[in-house]
Amino acid sequence: MNHLLTPDEWQAVLLTLDVSIKAVLFALPVALAVAMALSRGRFPGKVVLDTVAHLPLVLPPVVVGWLLLIVFGLHGPIGAFLFNWFGIRLVFTENGAVLACAVMILPLILRAIRLSLDAVDPGLEQAARTLGAGPWDRFLTITLPLAAPGVMVGACTGFAAALGEFGAVITFAANIPGQTQTLPLAIYAALQAPGGEATAARLSLVSVVLAVVFLIASERLSRMVRRYMGT
Repeated sequence: MNHLLTPDEWQAVLLTLDVSIKAVLFALPVALAVAMALSRGRFPGKVVLDTVAHLPLVLPPVVVGWLLLIVFGLHGPIGAFLFNWFGIRLVFTENGAVLACAVMILPLILRAIRLSLDAVDPGLEQAARTLGAGPWDRFLTITLPLAAPGVMVGACTGFAAALGEFGAVITFAANIPGQTQTLPLAIYAALQAPGGEATAARLSLVSVVLAVVFLIASERLSRMVRRYMGT
């Protein structure tokens, strides 16, 4: 494949993989915490949390990117704080692309984890509680292992989705070659250039192959974990 892609195109592929991995690592613990709160918690505002967490699933990605600009831009409440106090700039950077992808894939990971958590028998947790197991012991030894298939499927599905994220990334992180230009943005840039159809076709093929590989991987991982757990 080295002969099929130019160095700039390889850079876009590697940047896409890097951004997608970081996005999953960022979104996964957040999704797990929110899923636990929604599946096990009883608190005011639960419906609001559920709605906000799933908004990226139904909003146009460009709108999500625009909201990120408002909140995390240099003049936004969080963005200005991070920049003025820590020198951290998210807008128009690779980290901004990671944040945009993480926000977009959060609902996908959250739904997969929550379905697994809802399938866990609460009686097992209650039995462990009566035997003296604390909240963290119950979570680490019972809840999380039983929900592991959903966690893995959510992570792989989120990774595959991050590979193809476009709207939120180009709105919040822009399309800067070598810095924020992921595969979808590189395909878009190729289509805007005269005679760029061949480049767009090559990059689209790479994008399809990567997405298919990780979707198949998510299904196989889920089956392996279920087989290991005897379910």
